[in-house]
Order: sequence, then C-alpha cells, then structure tokens
Amino acid sequence: MSTGRVRTKKKACSSDQSPDNLPLRSSGRQVKKKAAEAADDDDEASEKKYRKCEKAGCTATCPVCFASAAERCAKNGYTSRWYHLSCGEHFCNECFDHYYRSHKDGYEKYTAWKRIWTSNGKSEPSPKAFMADQQLPYWVQCTKPDCGKWRQLTKEIQLTPQIAKTYRCGMKLNNSTKTEGSDQCSMPEDLRVAEVSDHWWYSMLILPPLLKDSVAAPFLAAYYPDCVGMSPSCTSTNRLPGESNLVKLEHLKSVPNLTVAGMNKYFQPFYQPNECGKALCVRPDVMELDELYEFPEYSRDPTMYLALRNLILALWYTNCKEALTPQKCIHHIIVRGLVRIRCVQEMERILYFMTRKGLINTGILSVSPDQYLLPKEYHNKSVIVVGAGAAGLAAARQLHNFGIKVIVLEAKDRIGGRVWDDKTFKGVTVGRGAQIVNGCVNNPMALMCEQLGIKMHKLGEKCDLIQEGGRITDPTIDKRMDFHFNAILDVVSEWRKDKTQHQDVPLGEKIQEIYKAFIQESGIQFSELEEKVLQFHLSNLEYACGSNLSQVQSIDYSGEEVQVTTADGTVWTTQKVLATVPLALLQKNTIQFNPPLSEKKIKAINSLGAGVIEKIALQFPYRFWDSKIQGADFFGHVPPNSSQRGLFSVFYDMDPESKQSILMSVVTGDAVTTIKSLDDKQVLQQCMTVLRELFKEQEVPDPVKFFVTRWSKDPWLQMAYSFVKTGGSGEAYDIIAEDIQGKIFFAGEATNRHFPQTVTGAYLSGVREASKIAAF
Repeated sequence: MSTGRVRTKKKACSSDQSPDNLPLRSSGRQVKKKAAEAADDDDEASEKKYRKCEKAGCTATCPVCFASAAERCAKNGYTSRWYHLSCGEHFCNECFDHYYRSHKDGYEKYTAWKRIWTSNGKSEPSPKAFMADQQLPYWVQCTKPDCGKWRQLTKEIQLTPQIAKTYRCGMKLNNSTKTEGSDQCSMPEDLRVAEVSDHWWYSMLILPPLLKDSVAAPFLAAYYPDCVGMSPSCTSTNRLPGESNLVKLEHLKSVPNLTVAGMNKYFQPFYQPNECGKALCVRPDVMELDELYEFPEYSRDPTMYLALRNLILALWYTNCKEALTPQKCIHHIIVRGLVRIRCVQEMERILYFMTRKGLINTGILSVSPDQYLLPKEYHNKSVIVVGAGAAGLAAARQLHNFGIKVIVLEAKDRIGGRVWDDKTFKGVTVGRGAQIVNGCVNNPMALMCEQLGIKMHKLGEKCDLIQEGGRITDPTIDKRMDFHFNAILDVVSEWRKDKTQHQDVPLGEKIQEIYKAFIQESGIQFSELEEKVLQFHLSNLEYACGSNLSQVQSIDYSGEEVQVTTADGTVWTTQKVLATVPLALLQKNTIQFNPPLSEKKIKAINSLGAGVIEKIALQFPYRFWDSKIQGADFFGHVPPNSSQRGLFSVFYDMDPESKQSILMSVVTGDAVTTIKSLDDKQVLQQCMTVLRELFKEQEVPDPVKFFVTRWSKDPWLQMAYSFVKTGGSGEAYDIIAEDIQGKIFFAGEATNRHFPQTVTGAYLSGVREASKIAAF
C-alpha cells in the first residue's frame, strides 16, 4: 500500500471528548445520529480507497497503476483520479504529477519526449500519449506450440522482434535466455487478455496504437509518423531532413521514389505526398474504399489498420520471394500495452484481405497444400479457367495458392496466349508476341523477375530516325514534329471531351482535319522530310493501337452448377467459370453462353476493336548496325510515303549485351493487310530492302535465320490487343469485366480499363478476378 493513505473526516472536538469521556447521559436520538455519521464516514472512506475509473463503460472495478513512477504511486489503492488508457490499463494522479509537474523528478523526461514528438509528429504530445508510448509495459506471446499464452513483461524490458520471435513463458530477458522453470507455461494467463478480443474493448481504447521501429518507416519518411501508424518518438521514423510541420510541396516533387537499401528499384508500395496515378500504390495515410468496406470498424479512426497494412506491405516488398504469413509479421509489431494483443489478432485478418486482393503473396510463389495462403473457409470452391494466357494463368495460380480447386482449359497446344517466346535463335529469346514491359514501377512483371532472379534491361530513350538512303534525321526536326504531333493529339482530346459516342469520328480522320486546319491558320509549311517524320509518328500511334486509325465451345450457367463443353464433347462441371479468351473470339461468338450474354455486355464487346500487329525477327552473322546506332536499343525508319507507313517503322536490337546479332521489327496499321497476301520469304525481302536502304553506305548481309508472325490467322487468337473503336468508350472495358450471377467471370487485357493492351493488364485482371471469385 502506498504512503498516500485514505484520510477520513474527523469532527472538531476538544481533547477530553474522546470516546471514553462521552457524556454519560445522552438521548437515544443522539446515539443513533452519531452511529449514522460513523457509518457515513466508513462508506466514504471505502469509496475513496477503491475509487473507480471515471471513464464511462470502463470495466475496471479496481484500477491498478501500471506506471509506478511516483514515490506516492497509488498502485491499487486510492488516488484522486484515474487516467484511463484502456479497460485494463490506468495510471494514477500521483504518477501523472510525477511527469507533468515542473518541480517533479519525471518532468525532464516528459519534456524531452515532448520535444521529439512535437518536431516529428502531428498529434498532440499529451501525458496520456507519453504514458502509452513510453511507460506501458510490453506484452509478448509464448512461442511454445502448445502454449501461446500472453505474458506482461516487466517495465524496464524493451521488446524487440528477436524477443517476440523466441519468447517462452518464464524466459529471463535481462542478461540471460534461461527460463525460470519448465512448468512456467502452466501458470494462468492474465484475465485482462481475454477481454482484448471483445469488440467493445477497442472502442474503449483512448489512443490508437503507434508502432515502434516499423519496417515501413524507411518508405514513409515524407509523412508524419503518427498519420501512418508509427510512433514519432523513434529515430527510425524521423521525417525527411529539413521538413517542417508544413510539408514543402516543391521539396517533395524533387524526392525520388524512396526505396529501401537492397530492394528492387521498381518497387514502390506507397504514394509519396501529392503523388497519384501509379499502379498498385496505396496512400499510407488513408484507407481505400474497398478497405473501408471490408473493415468498417476503422472508419472513425483508421490508425491501427494503417499501421498494420503499411507494415505488411513493407515486409512483402523487402522479401517477395517467400509467402508472407501472419507468423512472419507478428514479431515486427512493436507497441506497448494490451493493444499489442489486439494488433496481433487483427494482423491475420488484414493479411488475408491483402492476399486475396493480390497486393501481397502474388506472382511466382510455390505453395504446398498445407500452406495455402487463405484459411479453410475459402477452400470449398471449384473453378474452371478458360484460356491459358497471362490472365488465365495469373488467376489459376492465385486460386490454387488460395486453396481453391482449379482446372485450366486451353484450345492451343501451348500456354501463354499472346505471349509466345521463340528460343530457336542462338543465345537470345525473341518474343513472337508481347515482350516489352511498359511502365516498370510496381509492374507484376518486375515483381516476377525479382522472384525469379531475372534482370530487366531498361530501354534507352535514344531512337535515331533513319531515312531511306541511309541519312540520319536531324534530331531537332524529329523533336519539332514530335511536338506538333502531340499538340494535335491534345486538340483531339479536348474536342472529344464534350462529345457523345454518336458524334465520334475515326481518330485518323480527326487528326488529318486538325492538321489541315493548323496549316491553314498558322501559314506554316512543313518540308517533305518533316511530312515524312510526321508519318513515322502516326505509324507509332498505330503500333500503340494495334490498328489503323480508321477503325471453348459452350458455357451453360442456367443451373446450380456451371457446365463447360469442349470441342471433343467433354463436359466439365464446376461452381464458377473464368473466361479469359481474347476479345476477337468473344466478338465472333466462338463460345456459346447459355443463357446468352446480356445486350449491354454484347454491345460493350463490339464497341472495342481487336487490333493486330505482326512481327519479323532476323538473326545476322554480325552486327552491321552498331557503328551507326552507337549503342541505342532501337532505331526508327522514316517511311518514304504514307502508303508505306507502318511497314517496319521501328527496329529493336534484341541483345542489350551486344553479343548476338538479332533485330526485330513490327508491322502495323494498313501494312498488316498488305503483308497478309505475302508469304514469309516475300515479307523478308521487303524488310531487307528497307534495311539496305537505311544502311546504304555498307553491305547488309542476308539473315541466317528469321520468323514472321501471323497472329491475325491464328484461329484461337486473331488479334494482338484491344482498342476503343470510333463511337466506343473506355467504359466498355468495365462492362466486359462484370461477372454474371457470381458464376461467370471475365479477365484479359480487354477487361482492364486502366491497363489495356498489355500483358500487365491481362495479368492484373486475372488477379482481380481471382480475388472476386474467392470473395463470393
């Protein structure tokens, strides 16, 4: 018991009026009155001795001070006021005074903490925040498999990830790892631990948990730590040097993508302040809409959710080669008080949600049946994936890793769809289909390369434009025409903003109209060479669109289960089907749906175009282009006239190490139709004619090996990638992506409005649909 004993009221009386010297004659009324007063005094003393917490709803009937800082600490006795942190954690008024009053011993420690907090954080540096951040004892869970009980550490022990990872009941943590006895796990668990799991416990928490030394700290140096779930008192959460409480926008614009030492330079899990528009980035200080939908209890104060979500993302991006489990995350949760128990419990829910969404635990991960990424309640589903392209394979791997039964049906004798690597060229793999990763930051392709230990080669920006005859175009002409070309596109974009789909016109037609108007109004006359360079930029646009600028058998879901019938008559029965076939096949009704697709979906399917490009790759006996190109990754061909636009407009050097001699070029726009009637040798002859014109000053050898793609003739593909047709809109991508009755789902690049035309978009759509299927 503390020295601050309960003081009861005493009546003022002279020294001779002791109980033994009371008057002998007193009325019965006087005796009763004195007895009643004595009873009142006892009740009041009893009430003060066991004063309750004044926080409405607090379940602590007899609070105990966890701080024990003041000499006169109330411990479990009387104090004039209890300060509530949680239903199981209070500190007394004497300990409050010990730190808060300037004449007390603890004041200097409190003010030193307050200076750090104020310079680093945004929230108020209150005595309660100090107690929660500096004085609450840590709780740690026994790691013995058959125990798992939570124990409160003594006040002087600082919890570390290593202690959390190895702790056993009774372990001595000061200077020894020995335990006090083999039966320490048999000791009962503190009764307060059970309360932490109840939903009301969190609502009675005064301050949200702020993690110490979070793995996320290096990613979030531009943010106030307490706004992203971290304690401002830790050196690891110091904000960017020179930052005041008001973030300087100019400075932040100059901050590069903040990466952690040893982490892939293409990984950026968090937006920096005032940044937007990056794929798979999250705001570390704000919950996304789908997060709020899944965790509505955090809508009032999202701090705990943000702290744990940010920690999980940081752990994943610092080691994406292994599946991230709750067990791997738990020992990184360093926060004082009983709330650490709640954080550990919530960690599992949040991690499973993020896994399901494909934010973590995705890519090339091998998961054994006893280590599925989602718990057993997700395993009772079966799915058929139609198509083994990027979308189908991404979805299938995700679903399999979730523990869901998956069957993949593929019409061709290979997997990959429009990704088809040719390995017959000596020393170099050449993509017959997709091969260039557009936008590397947070790209799932970059993630998988990291997981597989494959190095990505960044394409340089240099692209000399070579004219037929061999002359390299003056870069200033290229730059000027590129400026005019982009200005025309800006005018087209502005024109289309307030137009309905019925008012739409073909892009090529509108470009010509604006170009002619510009020439008439400005009086500018472009030279013949400048006109040719403009044609090059137009051919590049046709390459991006997969078009010129003018333009499984059956799935029956009528019953409880879905039936998929293949060409050989085999019938597969499943709960859900994911269709990942190319847009061109949906447009031609290659797959019969029963009931038929809705009019809305059919209209959306037909409002997009199925673009086609073809490729030619050539291997030469030596690198004849090196002296002219001087290490560039690609070079352009200025077409002699508009009729040859799109015919081998860009040549790519397929070996960045310059050991092999392989060039690859593309055929786009109307030129695709031109080569349809030619055999491969005729296409080769045309390509060699172009190359010999571009390098006229030297001898260009015949290739030792080549191939020409024929994607337009492939019965199960018939396209390269989608584009928005005249009169269409980007909304069509979203409509095609809509599921039907929670039974039929759709994926593929033509279902990804944000990343169409790319393997990245196809892959992400597969991950997206896997998440939806798992959630149904």
